[in-house]
Amino acid sequence: MTKVILSGALGRMGQAITRLASNDSEIEIVCGFDIAENKDISYPVFCDYSKCDIDADVIIDFSNPSNFSNVLNYAKEKKLGLVMCTTGLTPEQRAELSAAASEIPVFFSANMSLGINLLIDLAKKAAALLGENFDIEIIEKHHNQKLDSPSGTALAIADALNEAADNSYEYVYDRHAVRKKRDKKEIGLHAVRGGTIVGDHDVIFAGADEVVTISHHAASRDVFANGAIKAAHFLCGKPAGFYSMSDLVNSI
Repeated sequence: MTKVILSGALGRMGQAITRLASNDSEIEIVCGFDIAENKDISYPVFCDYSKCDIDADVIIDFSNPSNFSNVLNYAKEKKLGLVMCTTGLTPEQRAELSAAASEIPVFFSANMSLGINLLIDLAKKAAALLGENFDIEIIEKHHNQKLDSPSGTALAIADALNEAADNSYEYVYDRHAVRKKRDKKEIGLHAVRGGTIVGDHDVIFAGADEVVTISHHAASRDVFANGAIKAAHFLCGKPAGFYSMSDLVNSI
């Protein structure tokens, strides 16, 4: 049994994880953290971290970058595994997360969907096969309440493609201000915000007379919640270190 503290318990992702975990006999959410206490769910929710004295194995964090230090410090103090699902982290916060992996097991992925991580793997293979004769563009679509742009997932896709090409690509986010032809060594990233779109990502390889598109569509937040639960199971009992979705996928 994996005992979990759920940070961001009252948010939409927290509610999805709570619902799915209730049907999983191998996981128990023992308490939660959020900006307000709540007595209407099946476990206690604390807004003051110092008041939490409940034993657990792993923290799943689906809160906000402003809460990053609270969660990380608590995980280090209690020597708990940390599944960091919050998006929009700054480079400095990412560096802190990496450093913490020397003390505790840390699991981080820009997107908790298994499907998205399959897309990244397929995109890397496509880039290696198609070579520089194909231009790469990434389009991401999300709901109108999303704050960061482009999405962390779109950047993770771009980073994976760029790393496979010895970091030879430049990222271009906006072309309206510059009147010139597209450079061969660029990856275009485009953000769409509207309605209640959960998360769509398209990686376009555009060549002469043919276009290859690899797409992922998330129909509900359950795909991310399921990924977070799988990550918590995976991280439980692991030694200190930095783990990613590729580690989880390879363990299946």
